[in-house]
Amino acid sequence: MEAKKIAFFDSKPYDRESFDEINKEYGFELKYFKGHLNQDTVPLAKGFDAICLFVNDIASAEVIQRLQENGNKLIALRCAGYNNIDLKSAFGKVHVVRVPAYSPYAVAEHAIAMMLTLNRKTHKAFYRTQDNNFTINGLLGFDMFGKTVGVIGTGQIGKVLIHILNGFGMKILAYDTFPNPDFAKKGGFQYVDLDTLYKNSDIITLHCPLTPETQYIINEESIQKMKTGVMLINTSRGKLINTKALINGLKDKKIGYAGLDVYEEESEYFFEDMSNTILEDDVLARLLTFHNVLITSHQAFFTKEALTNIAHTTLQNVKDYFEEKKLVNEVCYRCGQATTNCSKISTGKCF
Repeated sequence: MEAKKIAFFDSKPYDRESFDEINKEYGFELKYFKGHLNQDTVPLAKGFDAICLFVNDIASAEVIQRLQENGNKLIALRCAGYNNIDLKSAFGKVHVVRVPAYSPYAVAEHAIAMMLTLNRKTHKAFYRTQDNNFTINGLLGFDMFGKTVGVIGTGQIGKVLIHILNGFGMKILAYDTFPNPDFAKKGGFQYVDLDTLYKNSDIITLHCPLTPETQYIINEESIQKMKTGVMLINTSRGKLINTKALINGLKDKKIGYAGLDVYEEESEYFFEDMSNTILEDDVLARLLTFHNVLITSHQAFFTKEALTNIAHTTLQNVKDYFEEKKLVNEVCYRCGQATTNCSKISTGKCF
């Protein structure tokens, strides 16, 4: 049988390296495009059996219609999030599969790294000593032990993070729309409502998906409920935080620290080298001026183990589709859950 063809959009050297290596087990024909998928680039997908997308590719209703006209049968996301896909438009036209879990350890550990860096200011100490400046004035931190951390979202990443935080001897509060009492008992933490979490947490870290209900879960109102000097960490999705509200919170010192691996308007900048250009995003430029803000470029997932798992799961998703097997990682357009978890679907396929 002729090898199925997969077009990769927004591909980077590390994508090619990991997928080419794992594809030795699958034998697909892979083609890599540097640009994002959008209305202008969708003609490049013509002639391919499946397309592979990342977080900043846009599969709008118009793009999905063009994909169907191209004969593309499958969108294979090489990420967990799917808010860049118009699922309702995709229904009946193209199947959507994703990688729900590639390495919860990678993301959880990056969140911890951001907490420690902001607290102990090791990034600033590094640059000082490189300039032969060995003063420690201005690098004062606090003991993590005994502090209260609020974890919003206790999925796989949140669970791993809680295990790590327990090692620091921290008090843990958590919020989730689907709490897990058994895990809370084993993990030694307490589920609370959001207001209680905001009021009592020294550190708040976000590990929930972006949905209509969670968009701007951090806003002017919620920030005012927080402790003065709170540390805020986001390694999930940019639009969980209203960035202008965050800036206001930083300016009036309500927020003492912010660690952001994601940004709500990141698609034009993150994963790209912009060092020789002027930053036209005034909000992002303003964030970068704060001494107590740490921004990384959506790299929380970026470990060797995660890249290997992403490639394996993505290619297995494609293989399962073309072999007409149950799609365990297909996203249901009705509820956004995996089809295997959707009570309305028994076939393992969304349509």
